[in-house]
Amino acid sequence: MLLHSANLTFEPETIYGLLGRNGAGKSTLLNMIADRIPRSSGEITIDGQSVHENDHVLQRFFLASEDNLYPARERVNNLFKTTKQLYGEFDVDYAEYLAKAFGLNTRTSFGRLSTGYRTIFKDIIALCVPADYIMLDEPVLGLDAGHRELFYRELITTYADRPRTFIIATHLIEEVETILNNVIVINQGRIKLAEPVEALMARSYRLAGPSDAMAMFLPSVKVLSQSSFGHETRAIVTMIGSPALPEGIAKQSLSLQDLFVALTEDSHED
Repeated sequence: MLLHSANLTFEPETIYGLLGRNGAGKSTLLNMIADRIPRSSGEITIDGQSVHENDHVLQRFFLASEDNLYPARERVNNLFKTTKQLYGEFDVDYAEYLAKAFGLNTRTSFGRLSTGYRTIFKDIIALCVPADYIMLDEPVLGLDAGHRELFYRELITTYADRPRTFIIATHLIEEVETILNNVIVINQGRIKLAEPVEALMARSYRLAGPSDAMAMFLPSVKVLSQSSFGHETRAIVTMIGSPALPEGIAKQSLSLQDLFVALTEDSHED
C-alpha cells in the first residue's frame, strides 16, 4: 500500500492507536518508520536525526510485526538471550514471567509455535525491550479473548512502570479505545485524522432529525457520514464548540468505533 503525504509527530511517553482496515497502510507506515522498507520522498527523524541507515537512532525503535524475523529452529529461551545481547537492558526476568503467564513453553523452537503463540512471543519481546518507541503491528493476531485481555493489562503495567511511546496498529478499535492517548486513522494510504482521543471524542456526535432541519444545520459542521430514511436524516459529525441545534435535532455521543467506521466506510479490505 502506497502512503500519500503522511505528516506525523509521535510524542514521547504516549500510547497511540494507528487505526485502519486491512490494507489501509498501517504496516507500510510502521515499516517505513523502522527503516525496513524504502520511501520515495520525505524524511523520518527522531530528535532531528534521520533514521535511515542509522543504527544508533534505530536502537530507540522496536517494531514487533507479523513478519517472522526469528530463526525457526531457535528455542524461545535462546531468543530471549539473543535479544538481551542486542538490547543490553532487555528485561529477561519480566520476559520469563510473561511467558509463564501466557503459557508459552520457552523450550519450544520458534518454528513450532502456533500463530497465536508467535504473536505472544513477539509481544513479550516488545514489552521487555528498552526502546523508547515500541511499534506493535496487530499485536493480538491469533490470540483468544483471555490472552488479549492479559496482553492489554501487561502493556498498561509496563507503561506505568516505564513510560514510553507505544504505537498500536490495529483494526480492533473497541479493544484498545480505553488505553489510547492519541489516535491516528489511516485509510487507503492517507492519514484521515491524528489527534488526542479525549479532544476528538468531545467534539464528535451522531445527529438525527427532520431532513429539512438537518439540511440547514449540517453545512455549519464537518460531516463524516450521512444517510436519510424517509423524512429523517442521520449524520456523524465533528464540530467546534457547542452550537445551538435547531428544534427537532437530537445529539448523541459516539464511540471511537463509530467514528472510525464513519471515517473509513468507503474503503474496502484487501
